[in-house]
Amino acid sequence: MAAVRSVKKLYGIGLHAIRQNTALRATTLLQKRSFRVGRALGQQTFDSSAEKPQFPGASAEFIDHLEFIQPNVISGIPVYRVMDRQGQIINTSEDPQLPKETVLNFYQKMTLLNTMDRILYESQRQGRISFYMTNYGEEGTHIGSAAALDPADLVFGQYREAGVLMYRGFPLDMFMAQCYANADDLGKGRQMPVHYGSKDLNFVTISSPLATQIPQAAGAAYAVKRENTNRVVICYFGEGAASEGDAHAGFNFSTTLECPLIFFCRNNGYAISTPTNEQYRGDGIAARGPGYGLMSIRVDGNDVFAVYNATKEARRRAVAENQPFLIEAMTYRIGHHSTSDDSSAYRSVDEVNYWDKQDHPISRLRHYMTARGWWDEDEERAWRKQSRKLVMVAFEKAEKRLKPHPDLMFTDVYDEMTPQIVRQKDAMWRHVQQYKEHYPLDLYEK
Repeated sequence: MAAVRSVKKLYGIGLHAIRQNTALRATTLLQKRSFRVGRALGQQTFDSSAEKPQFPGASAEFIDHLEFIQPNVISGIPVYRVMDRQGQIINTSEDPQLPKETVLNFYQKMTLLNTMDRILYESQRQGRISFYMTNYGEEGTHIGSAAALDPADLVFGQYREAGVLMYRGFPLDMFMAQCYANADDLGKGRQMPVHYGSKDLNFVTISSPLATQIPQAAGAAYAVKRENTNRVVICYFGEGAASEGDAHAGFNFSTTLECPLIFFCRNNGYAISTPTNEQYRGDGIAARGPGYGLMSIRVDGNDVFAVYNATKEARRRAVAENQPFLIEAMTYRIGHHSTSDDSSAYRSVDEVNYWDKQDHPISRLRHYMTARGWWDEDEERAWRKQSRKLVMVAFEKAEKRLKPHPDLMFTDVYDEMTPQIVRQKDAMWRHVQQYKEHYPLDLYEK
């Protein structure tokens, strides 16, 4: 309970800082000065500070001095954390006191995701799949947030939330099937790799354009509110996507419609090749929340317990109070943006090595477990070997599986194919038959 109370206090810290600074400036400028009017009014005294603004668009006071608000007058929003870089609990009242089995599950899911990333990344480099995006360095944001949710909560991901799906039980076979676009792929081979989705696990299929999921999540959360089912919607995005217009629309709709929605921003330092100091001015993404009426907090995204505590409290309050929350998780993208990117062109090796070796979410959690006698070197070696075997079995199975039947390109848009789509399908087959030497149909399901 102490951890919950502490996190609850931090949610309002950004808004509190704004109000506090505004109040101080108003007090200094007004000084409660009285103005005497002419004799015609009988020397009556008026206090201008007693006259309150009646404008409906803001909560404010009148002042009689011209003053522009400076962007740097408010202190930076602090970063909430539970563990330090050595895995030591800083304040025991903030320790979520999770059982050993839960913490081991956190660690195994984070390391399994890391192993899958390494194998699929190399698979793309060998030409086996067309594209891939790793999650190196951001595993704590996935697992910490996923663990704090209810399985019925609806997830809108961006393209770097594979760990959320993994925590919910999405099997390795399905990850591989999607990346290989084979006949087992739930998307029937129609999406780029890493664009996962699962109706059974309440994970909305990922789309490539940035930030489109943010206003969609606001609409879904409004529907959830009307259903009154005690569910929330969580929407993941990067700090680069927060610069898109869709982000502002989603923020505004969610607050004005009072939706049970958690905006989860992974601030990993780079929007592809653009560092944060070139993306925006001001105090990051969490500082934008109070301007929209969003309860906001900034957490250490490399601390899985801090992410867990913040998401759990946000979910509790979102359901109880029907209001949205903004979580900015500060982390670092250790890998390249994708297999189409070479990050050595815009950042140094030393910078990447620091985050990989000194402040990695996996090593931090491992330190925590080791200090409690929950994990040792023998268990680490055994699990690394086992996790690699699990991934390789799924990998080899996916690679041998046939591709989806070509007819599936034309299905699922309409309940029954329209005459135009039927003509398109017929034209496709005529073309394939005419140039059959260029189309290895034996690789596709019959």
